[in-house]
Amino acid sequence: MTAWDYLLWVAFPYAASGVFVVGHLLRYRYDQFGWTSRSSQTYENRLLRWGSPMFHYGILMVIGGHVVGLFIPKPWLEFFGVTEHLYHLGATWLGTFAAVLTVAGLTILIYRRRLTKRVLLVTTVMDKVMYVFLASTILFGTTATVLYQIFGGGYDYRGSISPWIRSLYSFQPDPALMSDVPFFFQLHVLTATTLFLLWPFTRLVHVFSAPLGYLVRPYVVYRSRDDPRGAGSRAPRRGWEKSESPLERLRK
Repeated sequence: MTAWDYLLWVAFPYAASGVFVVGHLLRYRYDQFGWTSRSSQTYENRLLRWGSPMFHYGILMVIGGHVVGLFIPKPWLEFFGVTEHLYHLGATWLGTFAAVLTVAGLTILIYRRRLTKRVLLVTTVMDKVMYVFLASTILFGTTATVLYQIFGGGYDYRGSISPWIRSLYSFQPDPALMSDVPFFFQLHVLTATTLFLLWPFTRLVHVFSAPLGYLVRPYVVYRSRDDPRGAGSRAPRRGWEKSESPLERLRK
């Protein structure tokens, strides 16, 4: 192994992971008002309502596939009846569908952001950098899937990339596992690592602000200004009395 291998497959991933964690903590601590998706829906909605759902649903499917393929060891899946052939079919065809959906959605979003003047004016430098690495990661991953999994003889990344990633998180890095990985898979990994490095400084932080609290929060009660209670209605409970304007109080 060369020093270059240790730099790419050990030092760089650990540096990106450290910046990813510390960067999010610092940004949440000092820039909560900037912790937002910077929505541009008010500037243009016709393209956004098509591109945004396509991209987000597609990328969620892509992330789910990566979690299964990279973090769950092959023997665990085989224990639950997921054979190599079955996994290959699902990863190839479902992954291709998710990739097409993601690429189509991202293309619409980039087209909208570039050609809609009002949206372009609110696009920051980090937005542009983020789009470059996000698009590159998706493009290289899709290219690798098409070349090796669909038209090629297939490549078992669960025997190289998957154990390499798990070796990093077990703090026993093994860069030798990446030495024979095909070129486009390597590019996919490197651009994805760079994207994680940049993540805390972009609008992607909104991923960690999903409104899960809405699932458990109390209902929002809307009350009319008019009094809908009839003569036989139940008296309002304490704390739910009808609010009155200052003018109504003066009339009494």
